[in-house]
Formats: sequence, structure tokens, C-alpha cells
Amino acid sequence: MVPPNSAGKSFDLDVVVTRGDAVESKHRVHAAVVDATGRLLASARDANVVTYWRSCAKPFQVMPLLRSGGFDRLKWGDDQLALACASHGGEPEHVAIASAMLGSMGLEEGDLACGPHDPLSARGVKLMREAGLRPTRLHNNCSGKHAAMLARAHTEGWSHQGYERTGHPVQRDILAEVATWCDLPESALLQAVDGCGAVVFGLPLERMAYAYARLTDAANRGDDIPARIVHAMRTRPFLIGGSDRFDSALMEETEGRVLSKVGAEGVHTVAVIDQAIGVAVKVEDGAQRAQFAAVLRLLQQLGTLPEDLPPRLAEFAHRPLRNTRGEVVGEVRSAA
Repeated sequence: MVPPNSAGKSFDLDVVVTRGDAVESKHRVHAAVVDATGRLLASARDANVVTYWRSCAKPFQVMPLLRSGGFDRLKWGDDQLALACASHGGEPEHVAIASAMLGSMGLEEGDLACGPHDPLSARGVKLMREAGLRPTRLHNNCSGKHAAMLARAHTEGWSHQGYERTGHPVQRDILAEVATWCDLPESALLQAVDGCGAVVFGLPLERMAYAYARLTDAANRGDDIPARIVHAMRTRPFLIGGSDRFDSALMEETEGRVLSKVGAEGVHTVAVIDQAIGVAVKVEDGAQRAQFAAVLRLLQQLGTLPEDLPPRLAEFAHRPLRNTRGEVVGEVRSAA
């Protein structure tokens, strides 16, 4: 295990909510910036705070399927790989790919262990309602991840039953993969149940950032599995999020120089690809309204993004606060 280095810059990434001229609320933000050697380059508050990685772990959860050859035996490609790594918006394009992934194995929506929920993107909700449809498990933002987990069981001849639960061979392999990339013993990882029903891992922020730094460093060196994952994510940003989703906007506006992966409860992991730097952010109270502003501010502090953000990203950095009449009465923004 590479010991964390306590050196590096300290940033203030806290986010405030204003009403009129006064600050009404404040969100405390923790962060770690780590390079591929494990060196802590910068931090905010506690870089070693332990929290659950949530959906940020998806690029590592699909690795056993790639490593086993099962992914290629199914003749899946970059679209399927991107969706396996995605927290998608439930738009028709996302749903179609997830459905086709199941169809290639002779499975259907009911085989997914994740529950249904409304699409996370406004366009997805609109199109679903216009078509007179109800949300299905395919609309779940994790349906691609679950389809890939099912594929791991299917291609190995393992039982599909309980593929999402601790102790199933699918999850045992994922645990080993995550532990390897975070450079932690398996016993050091907390395990619980994620919002989609699958296993979720708890670990220090600094280890999350380190895993993303290692992922991009390995991709830059041409290692097959990391290179395939990074390529799929950066070339198909719409599939990772959706038409109005933060991850897609950030990757598109940086032309693939930044890899971005949202997690629930204020967790976000980002990689600056050309520098092989990993970034992990945790909003202490889990508020997503503070999450995107904090990520953008940190990337500005690192020089990855300009002070004058492109309009599409600026909308996430300074969110207007509106009352029930639609009047702007304040904003959500970085305290700095």
C-alpha cells in the first residue's frame, strides 16, 4: 500500500446558499487530489474522511467482466461499456442499450435487481410521460451496471439469483478488484447496500482519488482494460449521464480531458486524464445542490478549468434559488 502523503495545498470548497444579501446555509466540503504514485497534491478539510463511494465505483465494478472475457463473448462494445459505468438519465437511448444488453443474454427487465424510478434527466421524464409509459427498472440510473453484473454471472454459468448481494461470486470478484485499485485490503472496505440494491463500498476519500489517478495512468500507458473503460466514457459522455446531467456536461465541455463520475450523497470522483490526477469530493451533509459547484471550484483551483467557465458549466457553479413564484431570491455558489 502506498502511504498517503500529507503534503499539498489546502483549498476552501465549502458551498453557501444565499437569500438576498445574506448567507442562509452552508455546506462543508471535503476533498482529496492524488497522483498515480499516491501523493496527496491538495485537499479540502479532511482528505481521509471515510464515506461510501456509491456510483463512482462503477468503472471498477465492470472490470471483472472485461478481465474474464465475458464482455467480448457477448460481442458488446463501447456503448455497453459506457452504460455499465453510467449513472444515466433514463432517456430512450439509455433504456434501449440496457434492454439490448439483457436481450443479448436472453434476459429481460425483470431479471434486474434494481428497482424502477423516474428518469433522472428532465428530457427522460418528458419523453416517458409523452409516450404514456411508467418508469421501469430499465429507467433506473444503474440499469447498465446491473446488466453488466448479470452478464458476469451469465457468462460464467453462475446463478443469476442474488448476483447483487454480498457473498455472490460476482460481488466477491468486484470486492477484490476495488480493493486492488484503491490499494487497500479487502477487510478495510466497508460494505453495505447501495440505492440500487447492489453492494456499495466505504473507504477514505484519498483512496478514491488514488484509484481514479491509477485508472487514468494505466489507460495512458495503454493497459487494455483501463484504456477501454476510459475510452468508452470519454467518447460517449451522453451515455454516462444524459442531456442535462453534470457528468456529461463536464466531459463534453472539456472535450474528454476530464473523466467525471457522480455518486449519491454528495460524493464525486473525477480524473484529469493528461495529468493522471484523481479527485474525490464529499459534501458532508450529502446535498447534491452543493456537489457540482464544489467539483467545478476545485478544478478551477487546479487550473483544469478557467475562472470564466463556459455557460453550460457556469449554470452548475451558480444555481439561482427561486421561490414558488419563480422569482430569483438567492443562489447556490462556492463560498470562495
